[in-house]
Amino acid sequence: MRKYGILAMMLLMGAFSFGVSAQGGAVMEINKAEFVQKVFDFEKEQEFKYKGDKPCILDFYASWCGPCKMLSPHLDDMAKEYKDKIYIYKINVDKNRDLASAFGASSIPLVIFIPTEGSPAAARGYLPKEELVNAIETVLKVKK
Repeated sequence: MRKYGILAMMLLMGAFSFGVSAQGGAVMEINKAEFVQKVFDFEKEQEFKYKGDKPCILDFYASWCGPCKMLSPHLDDMAKEYKDKIYIYKINVDKNRDLASAFGASSIPLVIFIPTEGSPAAARGYLPKEELVNAIETVLKVKK
């Protein structure tokens, strides 16, 4: 099994069928270095431990992906609606292949909901806005 296979399995085992504050109410695109600093150092740590001070949503996407393009405006809305309560990070899988591989982002969009405490949950594919709200409230335990 690959080094990060256990991490990917742990995240996806918590997957829901529903399938960020993003600073200043905006979605933030991050690269591997920023991910290691703000979310999790997947190269050094064996056990997942979120580094953030607020829950976050990770959106693994590609610019050419139709469902990713459909999801993006919903994430922008969530960043505004939950301003100062969650972070939303976008990770381009084409520019961050090792990070995408570590998290099993072979099918996109892959959205991972990470509470400050507890287990992350993942959802693959397009998520309607109502399902994002449901995940934020149930997995991240954040209310508007």
